[in-house]
Amino acid sequence: MMLSAALMLGGVASAQKVAFEEYDLDNGLHVILHNDPSAPTVVTSVMYHVGAKDEQPDRTGFAHFFEHLLFEGTQNIKRGEWFKIVTGNGGVNNANTTEDRTYYYEVFPSNNLELGLWMEAERLLHPVINQIGVDTQNEVVKEEKRLRYDNSPYGQLLPQVKKNMFKNHPYRWTTIGSMEHLDAAKLEEFQAFNKKFYIPNNAVLVVAGDFKPEQAKEWIQKYFGVISKGTPIKREIYEEAPITETIKAKFEDPNIQLPMMVTAYRTPSMKTRDARVLDMISSILSDGKSSRMYKKIVDDKKMALQIGAFNYSQEDYGTYILYGLPQSPFTAANLLAEIDEEIVKLQTELISEKDLQKLQNQFDNQYVNSNSTIEGIANNLATYHLLYGDVNLINTEIEMYHSITREEIRDIAKKYLNPNQRMVLDYVPVKDKSQN
Repeated sequence: MMLSAALMLGGVASAQKVAFEEYDLDNGLHVILHNDPSAPTVVTSVMYHVGAKDEQPDRTGFAHFFEHLLFEGTQNIKRGEWFKIVTGNGGVNNANTTEDRTYYYEVFPSNNLELGLWMEAERLLHPVINQIGVDTQNEVVKEEKRLRYDNSPYGQLLPQVKKNMFKNHPYRWTTIGSMEHLDAAKLEEFQAFNKKFYIPNNAVLVVAGDFKPEQAKEWIQKYFGVISKGTPIKREIYEEAPITETIKAKFEDPNIQLPMMVTAYRTPSMKTRDARVLDMISSILSDGKSSRMYKKIVDDKKMALQIGAFNYSQEDYGTYILYGLPQSPFTAANLLAEIDEEIVKLQTELISEKDLQKLQNQFDNQYVNSNSTIEGIANNLATYHLLYGDVNLINTEIEMYHSITREEIRDIAKKYLNPNQRMVLDYVPVKDKSQN
C-alpha cells in the first residue's frame, strides 16, 4: 500500500531504494552485498566480463559454450553432480550469456549461503575442462542451435540483422556462434579461454537476500580470497563506420510461409542517455496494444498480423529493430511506409504531456518489477557494476528516464531513425523451385 502511494506521488525511486555494500578483494574480485531478510532465501551470483564479443572471428560461440561447460564439474564436484547438489539442498541455479557478459547464479534457502559461495569459487578456482565435457556440451549446444535458430520460424531474424548491421565489430555474430568453429577447436583452446577470462579481476560476485554480512564476508574471503589474480585483459576497441545509405539485404527462411518486414538502425551504447531516449521511443511505437504502430497498423488498418520494435541494447552499440508480419494483400513495403509515417510524426511533432506521463508510468512499473525479486536485484547490481561502471544506477537510472523531455524524444528520433541510416531486410520464405 505504501508502494501505490509512492507511485502516485511519483516517489518511486525513494520508495524502492536498493541498499548495497561493495568492496574489492586483493585479487581484484568485486563484491556487492545486498541484505534483505524479508524472505529466507539467498542468491549467490557471479558475472564475468566475457561474452560473444570477446571471441575470435574463427572461434565464435566460445563464451556461450562455457556457460554450459562450467557445469560439468570441478576437482571437488564430480561430473554430473553439480545440479544434484543444488537441488538436494533446496536450491535452483542457472546461467546465461550475452554478447557482453556471462552470468551464473544459485538461489538457496538462506542457511545454504556457504554452499553457494563454495560452488561458485570452485567453478572459478578449478573447473575440470576435459575432452569428455567438451564433447558432451558440443552436442547440447548443437541441439540448442537447431531448436532456437535453424528449425525455428523466423529464427534467423537476429543473426541476419547482426550480420548486416556490423561489418567490423564482433556483434556481427550471434552468441550461439558457429558449430564448425566449436568442432574445429582443440581442447587447449577451451582451456586457454578459461584461463584468460575466468579470473577474479574480470568478475563481480553478488550476494543478495537473507544473510549475516560479517559471516558472508568471512566466507567470501575464505573461498574467493585464495584465488590468484589473472593477467589483466586488454580489450580491443572496434569502431563501425556510420551508416549513410540504406543497407539492402535478403534472407530466405525455409521455416516460414509468410514474409516478414524487418528494418534496423544502429544506435549508441546502452550506457548513453540517447539509448534511454530510444527505449522510450520504442515504447511509444510498439509497447503493447495501445502503442501507435499496433493501434494503427494492426487494429485500425488491419495491414499486419503482428508488429513490434525493440531496442537491442549492448555495451558498445545498440540495434533498434522493427518487424511486422504483413496481412494479405499488404506487403512488407506497405508496412515500412506506415512505420516511416509514424517515425516522421515523432521527428516533427512533440508527443503530448499526457503521453509523456503515461510513458514515465510505464518505466516506473518496469523499474519496480525488475527490482521486485532478490534474483532481479542481484542481476541488476552485477550488470550496473560490470557493464555500466556504476552500481548505484540501480537507484538513479529511473531519475534519468524521468528527466527525458518531449523535445529530446523528437530530437533523438530525428538523429537516429532516418531511411539512409538503416538496413532493410527482405525476409521471405524459400522460393518453391518447381515454380521457377
